[in-house]
Amino acid sequence: MRRPLNWTRAIEDFGRYLSVERALSPHTRRAYESDVRQLTVHLGAGILPEDVDPDRVRAWLASLHRRRSPATLGRKLASVRSFFRWLVREGVVDEDPTAGLPMPKLEKRLPRPLSVDDCEQLITRDRPVARQAAPEGGDRDRRRKWMTLRDRALVELLYGTGIRIGELVALDVRDLELRAREIRVMGKGGKERIVPIPEQARLALEAWLAVRRQAGVMSEPLFISLRARRESGPRRLAAREARRILDERARRADLDQHVHPHRLRHSYATHLLDMGADLREIQELLGHASLSTTQKYTAVSIEHLRDVYDQAHPRAGPGSEDRIRGERGSRAMSGPKRKGGKGMASGK
Repeated sequence: MRRPLNWTRAIEDFGRYLSVERALSPHTRRAYESDVRQLTVHLGAGILPEDVDPDRVRAWLASLHRRRSPATLGRKLASVRSFFRWLVREGVVDEDPTAGLPMPKLEKRLPRPLSVDDCEQLITRDRPVARQAAPEGGDRDRRRKWMTLRDRALVELLYGTGIRIGELVALDVRDLELRAREIRVMGKGGKERIVPIPEQARLALEAWLAVRRQAGVMSEPLFISLRARRESGPRRLAAREARRILDERARRADLDQHVHPHRLRHSYATHLLDMGADLREIQELLGHASLSTTQKYTAVSIEHLRDVYDQAHPRAGPGSEDRIRGERGSRAMSGPKRKGGKGMASGK
């Protein structure tokens, strides 16, 4: 016998399913639940999950059309579709009302990686030392030193491994294997992968951990907040704090473009591809479930090659024929070369 289920109970159970069975992050789970709740507000009181049909879902999406981007609408439809598929599996509803609804067409946008030089600038622009520093060993001086070491290690690791910001702040010290230059990363869906650490990132991490040598450090978060400690120990650095660190370093590096953690991930993948790394290998390093997700970086590299071609090839771009005629004319003026290197214009 089918058990009746109201919206509150259904969303709570759906949240547990997302957390336990699908192992989604708390952030993703909250987004899914929020999207389903928005649908219930639109439907109004008296409409139960089994009463929802395609027309009601379509009307909800239409009401959001002017205020939301196609990407946001697509995410909301994906959330509601996941919810109703789960209800079908649980026997609460007979059919998924979102099954025949098409996803909004998304504008194809290529990743915008930083250049290698910009990444170098971002990494090396450490926090400036104050003119009147506190006495050596003082609290202010110690905090400034820790902050410099932490921030350098954070940026080196983000660019050196291409891990997501959520993966980075979730790392513990015990996830590092510095001798082997490896790090164990827990990715989306609870999938674990091993990512190699470049030498410069290893050195930065060693320097950061050298000032934290104490009993129990292995069980602590790798990146910690340097605000007041809690009684239970250091507080894990939040993703928003990591983003703020990147923003500050980008300003110090005079980068006139927005630098966010995922842009370093794009840069990591694109630079690996430019240096000849295999696409399958990059897929493994990034933790992509599908190769099609990784293939977008090939388009970025092709765009780069096209720019090089346009700048270098004599037949590329507008005005190329005029440029070639001009070069031919300059060679004609100098005349053909005779044996001995004398030109015809010399009169000899």
